Amino acid sequence: MKMGVSILFALLVLTLELFMSINASAAKPVKQVPAEALLSFRHYMKTCPQAEGIIQQKVVDWLEKDFTLAAAIIRLHFHDCVVRGCDASILLNHPGSERRAFASYTLRGFQVMDDIKAELERQCPKTVSCADILTAAARDATIMAGGPFWEVPFGRRDGKISIAREADEIVPQGHENITALIQLFNEKGLNMLDLVTLSGAHTIGRSTCFAFKQRLANFNGTRKPDPSLNSMYLNFFLKRNCRKDSDFVFLDAITPKTFDTQYYTNLHKKLGLLSTDQLLKSDVRTSPFVDALGSQPSLFESQFAASMVKLGNVQVLTRPNEGEIRVNCNFVNA
Repeated sequence: MKMGVSILFALLVLTLELFMSINASAAKPVKQVPAEALLSFRHYMKTCPQAEGIIQQKVVDWLEKDFTLAAAIIRLHFHDCVVRGCDASILLNHPGSERRAFASYTLRGFQVMDDIKAELERQCPKTVSCADILTAAARDATIMAGGPFWEVPFGRRDGKISIAREADEIVPQGHENITALIQLFNEKGLNMLDLVTLSGAHTIGRSTCFAFKQRLANFNGTRKPDPSLNSMYLNFFLKRNCRKDSDFVFLDAITPKTFDTQYYTNLHKKLGLLSTDQLLKSDVRTSPFVDALGSQPSLFESQFAASMVKLGNVQVLTRPNEGEIRVNCNFVNA
């Protein structure tokens, strides 16, 4: 009799433990798949297989007319991704949008995006997102400039919110300190290597004199130029080419139209145009990356591709209940 009671008690304990185990499992939140994991290289394979080819051809056509658009498109992609993620919110054109922000004042490439989108709407209506277009166009612009190729996964959806204030608060303006830049990149899932590598995009492109004029004459209120500027570069190039705030100067004074490692070599010679560029070399945290990337072109190319993939995956909208596929990149759908 006692043995029977013991067996019954043991079964009761096992049943209770099993019940509690099932309840505990049910109570545990299901870990959601990261949004970027839902991107796919085959996303448009059935719905618009010609999408990548259309984007590429349009970028080629535009850059053959104006090569400076290569850097502009890469920059447009960066501005998009650091504010609310890669959701094409930078393309929305309404009062108070990111596009109207002070930080976006010199952005270009919007016509390229509109042209690509119009052709895709003709061939694959309501299918290809503006966010995917901008991400792929940045890759194709890099290739046209002589940079590396990388595969772009697709499936991003377009955001519906775009706020100018956020762009002005978040987007780097060229005068931040390295700690602030590292923190911004960390918040976006990017690290110091990504920061130094993506800054290498300044191997092409231009900047307005307004962005660095404080370095030329009254640096930090000293009434003197920034001491980290090469004096020959300052006196015989920058001062001669910066008559007005709106004047443009190449970010890489040596090989401005070639996608290469000259940008990093320039930093060794104090030829960094923006203070954020030159600080990458003087800061002990980022300087080793400057040295490594500058001395190994193949490393720079492979790492630039890897860092651009990471940038293109920042805070993407990929679930059906997130965002939309805009019909016109300038406006949310009616």
